[in-house]
Amino acid sequence: MTPTFPLSAIQGQPQLVQALLLAAIEPALGGVLVQGPRGTAKSTAARALADVLAPAPFVTLPLGASIEHVVGSLDLAKALAGSEVAFAPGLLARAHGGVLYVDEINLLPDAIVDVLLDVAASGVNRVERDGISHSHAARFVLIGTMNPEEGMLRPQLLDRLGLCVQLANAQDPQLRSAIVKARLRFDLDPAGFAQAHAAEQARLAERLRQARLRCADAGQLPWSDAVHGEVAQQCIDARVDGLRADLVMLRAARALAAWEGSEGIGARHVAAVAPLVLLHRASQAPADTAQRPAPSPAPIPAPAPASTPVPPPSPTPAGNAGQTNPTPSPGPAGAAAQGLQQPPADWGRPQPLASAPVAALQADALAQAALEALAAKKARAPGRGR
Repeated sequence: MTPTFPLSAIQGQPQLVQALLLAAIEPALGGVLVQGPRGTAKSTAARALADVLAPAPFVTLPLGASIEHVVGSLDLAKALAGSEVAFAPGLLARAHGGVLYVDEINLLPDAIVDVLLDVAASGVNRVERDGISHSHAARFVLIGTMNPEEGMLRPQLLDRLGLCVQLANAQDPQLRSAIVKARLRFDLDPAGFAQAHAAEQARLAERLRQARLRCADAGQLPWSDAVHGEVAQQCIDARVDGLRADLVMLRAARALAAWEGSEGIGARHVAAVAPLVLLHRASQAPADTAQRPAPSPAPIPAPAPASTPVPPPSPTPAGNAGQTNPTPSPGPAGAAAQGLQQPPADWGRPQPLASAPVAALQADALAQAALEALAAKKARAPGRGR
């Protein structure tokens, strides 16, 4: 079996390593969302975390997985063989005690993401389907990756992911060279590279084990009122919705204190985990617009004064077509003489949305002028009485 790239050998991504360790110490955080370009050690770090938790499984959830494949379903083989209703475990059961890795989590159906987040937060998978009612422990570290250019998760799902890390490409030449050299050494001699980091890996694993024990002990590392106040202020300043960010930040600060072996939780622990908690929850609106009142709608200008509209002429009956003094239909010249505005040259064409509004009386006058022009045109048509 090929050794896994050691977590202690990962360079250039300290926030990623810290977030993974915190999620392993306190699984109730709800997992880690990793955003960033390709080739920034996302999957390498996830596999390395499972190796530190060893013996622990590392399960990859494929994009094409169905809900039955994830949560489990009725065991059809047993049901057909002996009419026995049995449960066939899914990927969540296989990931218990280890790491569940979801590449491009933003491309999964929302229903599956919702189940993953429920189980990651509660540690229990409950299945009520296909004639079975079953529940089992499913405590794992959920690690999801995504490229924001390919679409985002819904805000409701983003908020339920505990921590978020934004990765970037290494721009320092020395750091970039060191990362490449380490990877080349591992590819050429995986066993030798792992052996060279074995002692450091052992210390990392023992430290992680002790931190998990301390964090699981409710009697250690209580939250003080000062810590609660610092967390509340951080979330208020970020204008997050709801209180989930406060809970996650408190748990993450406690996990960090357990990792560092501190006697208590301080403001520095809160400040260290706040970026991981707020990155995907903070409001994107400018800071000065949060308290700014909404602008009042602009007043509608009063309609411009228009001349008194002339009532439309009564139609001339066909029997009176030969009378000597028929009432003339006001044509364009007559309309101008009566003070009515002529329709513009582009009358009837679609107008852009940004065009100026037309006052009600002015619109009535334009419509009246158009009707009168049409009546005059029909009166001049050949074959009609004059």
